[in-house]
Amino acid sequence: MSSTSVSTALAPYGWDDAWADEFAPYDSEGLLPGRVVRVDRGQCDVVTAGGLLRADTAFVTPHDPLRVVCTGDWVAVEPAGTPRYVRTCLPRRTAFVRSTSSKRSEGQILAANVDHAIVAVSLAVELDLGRIERFLALAWESGAQPVVVLTKADLVPDAVTLSHLVQDVETTAPGVPVLAVSAVGGDGLDVLAAVVAGGTSVLLGQSGAGKSTLANALLGQDVMEVQATRDVDGKGRHTTTTRNLLPLPGGGVLIDTPGLRGVGLWDAGTGVGQVFAEIEELAGDCRFHDCAHESEPGCAVLAALDSGELPVRRLESYRKLLRENQWIVAKTDARLRAEIRKDWKRKGAEGRAAMEAKRGRQR
Repeated sequence: MSSTSVSTALAPYGWDDAWADEFAPYDSEGLLPGRVVRVDRGQCDVVTAGGLLRADTAFVTPHDPLRVVCTGDWVAVEPAGTPRYVRTCLPRRTAFVRSTSSKRSEGQILAANVDHAIVAVSLAVELDLGRIERFLALAWESGAQPVVVLTKADLVPDAVTLSHLVQDVETTAPGVPVLAVSAVGGDGLDVLAAVVAGGTSVLLGQSGAGKSTLANALLGQDVMEVQATRDVDGKGRHTTTTRNLLPLPGGGVLIDTPGLRGVGLWDAGTGVGQVFAEIEELAGDCRFHDCAHESEPGCAVLAALDSGELPVRRLESYRKLLRENQWIVAKTDARLRAEIRKDWKRKGAEGRAAMEAKRGRQR
């Protein structure tokens, strides 16, 4: 098949000249380019110019869990064979990674080569701003542009209340578009469709956030199964059990993911900084370049806290995510672990010294 035919067939899935250049060495070997649309149990479905193929991933299953084949990867696959094998993955442009729920120091890759990370948040329950910040940190770190979609907007009929909810999230998500959408009534869907038409989007959120309903609305048909959520807490069962890459009628492709109960950070220091951009900017005016924003003199962050410019909740959330991310990184970095222990010992010694000094003054 000619390169022009390949480009025409795969363009709806995101194929472009840059991917063609990356694939050139494998083209000379007679391998086929394709995009992974689904992975399960060591095999994957790959869309190629000739149609959908089933392939084995045994040749590209490394010890590093972040390098396994995942939905959204562009791969070189054998043109024939039983079984047929994926021979290699092309270098990823972006990757959405979270820490695993296990005690091992491992990350889990959820989707690759994503342009937009759509964080679905249900308006059927009270907003959890801390969880939104956590999703956004991972989204920024992935290299994708985050978008927060407040689903089930039809459940908030009062326009003023809905506007306030949107404003609350916009304050939590600087630099991130925030859209209120109703998949039932269609409100806001045209704006979201225009956003996702420009590339690959991954749909993220908790079970019950309305991701599958939103996916069906964007796809224009009931492709994803939908289950009811519990009225008591707005939670639902995992409707989607695998990550599926689906072409959208208006252009672009969508990766729907299972609901995420745990959203652990994975080396997301840059992402945390972008979520809390106003705190990072304030920190630039602190007297000391290594200010911890706890009790140091001349701390611009604490000054903003005292004046009411910076909400207490934002600073607490910032500190929490920084600590968590530092701990995750330290699991795989012996030198950083040693530095953290040294810092803990120093702070412990300072605390004991202060206590002894206080006791001395009371005698």
